[in-house]
Amino acid sequence: MERREKRQVRDSALTEVAFRRYFPASWFSSLGSWMLRFLLGWSAWDLTSSATWVGITAALMLAPALVLSPWFGILSDRINPRSGLVVSMFVHGFIALGGASALWVGVFGIPILLALALAMGVVTSGHSPMRLALIPLLVKRAALPSAVGLSATTFNVARILGPALGAALITLSGPGLAFMLASVMFTIAAIILLKLHGVGIREPRPREPFVQQFKAGIRYVRDEPAIQLIFAFTVLNGVLGRTVVELLPAFAGGFLGGGSRELATLTASAGLGSIVGGLILTRQQADVVRLLNLVTLAIAAAVLLMLGLFLGSNLYRLGALIFALSLVTTIAGTGCQTIIQLCLVESYRGRVLSLWTLFAMGAPAIASACLGVLTDSFGYTAVFTMTAGAGGLTLLLLYSRRSSLSQP
Repeated sequence: MERREKRQVRDSALTEVAFRRYFPASWFSSLGSWMLRFLLGWSAWDLTSSATWVGITAALMLAPALVLSPWFGILSDRINPRSGLVVSMFVHGFIALGGASALWVGVFGIPILLALALAMGVVTSGHSPMRLALIPLLVKRAALPSAVGLSATTFNVARILGPALGAALITLSGPGLAFMLASVMFTIAAIILLKLHGVGIREPRPREPFVQQFKAGIRYVRDEPAIQLIFAFTVLNGVLGRTVVELLPAFAGGFLGGGSRELATLTASAGLGSIVGGLILTRQQADVVRLLNLVTLAIAAAVLLMLGLFLGSNLYRLGALIFALSLVTTIAGTGCQTIIQLCLVESYRGRVLSLWTLFAMGAPAIASACLGVLTDSFGYTAVFTMTAGAGGLTLLLLYSRRSSLSQP
């Protein structure tokens, strides 16, 4: 594996025709996804007023990746990932439509909420590997940091607009219409993807049994200490940054004593921070060592911000801290994804990215459920201070092993 680029070049993904054709679908998909996630998180707090239930709901939207992402990763190596994204969009649309229908019929409660959250977790387990496998097929290698950064920016602009629109619709007419609009957005994304002929096509490969392909992917990761290191950084970033975002409904309701307006404000702050973080990534070169240093600095900043999180005693101060935390979390997360994309052998791309997705989504899933329960018992300040302290020590240990990225 070549660890470091010989030529430090940077290119814009928007100069690639295929990426420009795909880009609008990513906008509608991200808007629908964030609106749906917001509605499910808000519903959990609205029904229970419990950080535990908010954490459980967040975990159900993330935890299926622990089981299903490897299978979907193998599938993304076998099929055109564009086709997989089309199916994902239609399934997402049916989930949102199910939420709207349950509300209009009057049966929306905890069982329906948990079923919808679990269904979203399952389909997201397939969506992420397909999307990650498709992006490198749309751009040249030098444009990969730009493509990853632009994708992150799109996703996080939607983090602002989706919840804001959802909160406005809840205020005006209730959550049913918001669920319905999310369904429409997923449908539009699917239609755009269906019209992208000739996108995502790869040379046919021999199809080994799924188990054999899975074992080959595991062996590949086992033999690559650089990839193992980035997986570890991904887990740490998920616990320190992403977990806070997943528990924003509890912060809005329990810490600030607010409702959907406060949640939308905090979610928008997180989204704005992620936009800035994604834009920073688009300006980086295809250099894995420099990217790792950037990731390390970002996670170190996340530790400090987590320690100071509870200085935000009102909505605006907390929003500013969430903005900064989301910014550095996005830099670290998209930086890790870019390093993985640059290091991979193409024939293993889907499988390794699915494992990366497993860690990227599974870590905050488990952490949000655990920290939600602990927060109800011991309070926000004690739990998150201890988490930040442990995270800082782990970061020092991981960075001491950075030489694996520069070995020939």
